[in-house]
Amino acid sequence: MMRTGFISGSIIHWRRRILQKTAMDNRAMIATGAAVGIAAVITARALTGAGSQFEPPILDKREHQVAFGYVEDENRGENPMNPPIFREDPYFWVRDDTRKNKEVIKHLEKENAYTDFKMKPLKKYTESLYKELLSHVQETDSSVPYKHGPYEYYTKTVEGSSYKIHCRRELGSEKEEIILDENVLAKGKKHCDVGAVEVSPSHQLLAYSVDSTGYETYEVLIVNIGTGKVVDQALTETAGGLTWGRDDKHLYYSTFDQAHRVDKVWRHTQGDTKDNDILLFEEDDELFSAGFQKTRSERFMLIGSQSSETSEGYILDLTKESTEAELIAKREKGVLYDMNEYRGKLYIITNKDDAKNFKLMSTNVDQPGPENWKEVMPYDKDIKLDLLSSFKDFAVLYGRQGGFTQMWIVRGDDDALTRVEFEEKAYTVAPGINEEFETTTYRFSYSSLTTPMQTIEMNVDSGERKVLKEQPVPNFDRSSYESDRIEVTAEDGTKVPMSLVYKKDLLNGNDPKPCYLYGYGSYEISIDPFFNSKLLPFLDRDVVVAIAHIRGGGEMGRMHYENAKYLKKKNTFTDFIACADELVAKKITAPDRLVIEGRSAGGLLIGAVINMRPDLFHAAHAGVPFVDVMNTMSDATIPLTTGEWEEWGNPNEEKYFDYMLSYSPYDNVQKANYPALLATSGLWDPRVAYWEPTKWLAKLRENNLSDGDILLKMDLASGHFSASDRYKLYRERAFELTFLLDQLKVLRTD
Repeated sequence: MMRTGFISGSIIHWRRRILQKTAMDNRAMIATGAAVGIAAVITARALTGAGSQFEPPILDKREHQVAFGYVEDENRGENPMNPPIFREDPYFWVRDDTRKNKEVIKHLEKENAYTDFKMKPLKKYTESLYKELLSHVQETDSSVPYKHGPYEYYTKTVEGSSYKIHCRRELGSEKEEIILDENVLAKGKKHCDVGAVEVSPSHQLLAYSVDSTGYETYEVLIVNIGTGKVVDQALTETAGGLTWGRDDKHLYYSTFDQAHRVDKVWRHTQGDTKDNDILLFEEDDELFSAGFQKTRSERFMLIGSQSSETSEGYILDLTKESTEAELIAKREKGVLYDMNEYRGKLYIITNKDDAKNFKLMSTNVDQPGPENWKEVMPYDKDIKLDLLSSFKDFAVLYGRQGGFTQMWIVRGDDDALTRVEFEEKAYTVAPGINEEFETTTYRFSYSSLTTPMQTIEMNVDSGERKVLKEQPVPNFDRSSYESDRIEVTAEDGTKVPMSLVYKKDLLNGNDPKPCYLYGYGSYEISIDPFFNSKLLPFLDRDVVVAIAHIRGGGEMGRMHYENAKYLKKKNTFTDFIACADELVAKKITAPDRLVIEGRSAGGLLIGAVINMRPDLFHAAHAGVPFVDVMNTMSDATIPLTTGEWEEWGNPNEEKYFDYMLSYSPYDNVQKANYPALLATSGLWDPRVAYWEPTKWLAKLRENNLSDGDILLKMDLASGHFSASDRYKLYRERAFELTFLLDQLKVLRTD
């Protein structure tokens, strides 16, 4: 797990364990017209006296010393400082792992009430923005059906219904069969996130996982599709990922340890108790997390464990009765590898032998050891390889080149590679749903900043492509917008890309425009140029949208990531500042017309840059922000901490203590004229706990010298990925956009 989005347990390739709910988090952008600002509508302070309920809530200070270094009977890493260093944290008491402390809940309710009061004068704009967002959504819609055995499967949404409906129909038939209606499942629940939905090999059973709290802990139910009856609900507190074996008898899943780390992979016998499940793999090293994936041939289950820097994989032959998986390559510090089966061989993508951007190798399944690996694609330092998706007679290789995603078709006995070419200069391609093993066609998705997502089917024999569907976007004319990509020179001379999208001809003049700048910059996650209808409210108000492809992300390859982690993490922040400075220098915008946003680890980015350059930004939104770096990364009992010692470093060790302290947002708040700030969070978030933004805002308010509002909006019923209800999610985004657009003075109602 990491401070972003993916469903743990079923890992498509565990070097990058992400379902990419991330890339701008797909929730991170939106906005609408007569310019108006909060100050022009109402001045809250003028309406209320000191001590009023509408003053910012004050968080009590209570003496507490936090130890960094050695603590008896605690996991503090390999080389903790001894004696430890102690630091005072007067807001430490806000942490409550149970989320039941009445005093804490009362404070969060006060924060919400204060935020509601400050935003109340803009309520009509929030409602207008909500309607505007929905105006770009085809609310009743369905996905492209995909063939799977004797059926076509698809999902659909219905106007007014908040959740997906999973359906199928027999090949050649128009008769629809609903196999899972998430709307029915969500009734009576404040939160309902369906993780995996897996049809059994016979197509008679459906296994699905559901999280009802937002804490990303999933219950598993197995349903008889024909009768709709639950036949098995023995599995609780799982990581969410599910895979059937070769028949309906066995279901594979994974579970967490106490720190929410995926540490075990299991085989469950359908209809049996959980107590009789077979443990296939257990990872004891707290730096590592486990995962699993069935090959498309259904012959093997691949089981793996990975830290940020090291992999270890196993292969289990599902055609045999044995539950003993065979080791592929023993873990070696710094060596990462991902594998898949193709044409009876194992194909491995690895950084072995100093292949920084990874290379493609293969070996016989019965000789999986690294001494037998042979090179398939010569190493190219300018091409980053990511994953291989394999079929009976071909495979598809994904990677990056020149800052963008690329794909190659692998065919023939000689593993000949053919790159798939596209017309647009800046675009994003990603795997689609491809269930059939014996096929000559392959589906993938394609998008750009001005092209809504397309589902494309390619005939791998002829190369012919067919757009099966382009996501409908009502009230959108792509000819009205244009995009650009520029290079920014970072503080140390590194070239950092930045994508721009804006109304056509908007930049013809010399006057600075309102601008929205987004960034992330961690975990090698790339913020690729894809279409997001939630950007349209910005664009349609003549706001320039910019995306900073800063180091810490993977846009330019592995070194783009490695040059902004550990003791180089500050490159992420200075790159972002360089991008903002470039926008100002080119007169695209000005500091008083620039708003910024980041989410999760991107919230760390926001917290760091407003400490470093509070003068450069007018306002900011930090979503579920990871801002209490020192406290969180020193405590191994907090979810994600141990696995991320290979991302940020361990502040319990002298090597990292001073450096991490120098950028941790919570620890570097100072007397300054801070930009206006909205922080949003979820009480049940396991990735970035609610107490981080709560403490951070209390400290910011204490030190802020400007008149800018500092607001916290805490969802008391959700986790890291906000609301599961799509309409509630749009309302949340409308609220966030109201704040940002008001700060840019471009709010209006049409």
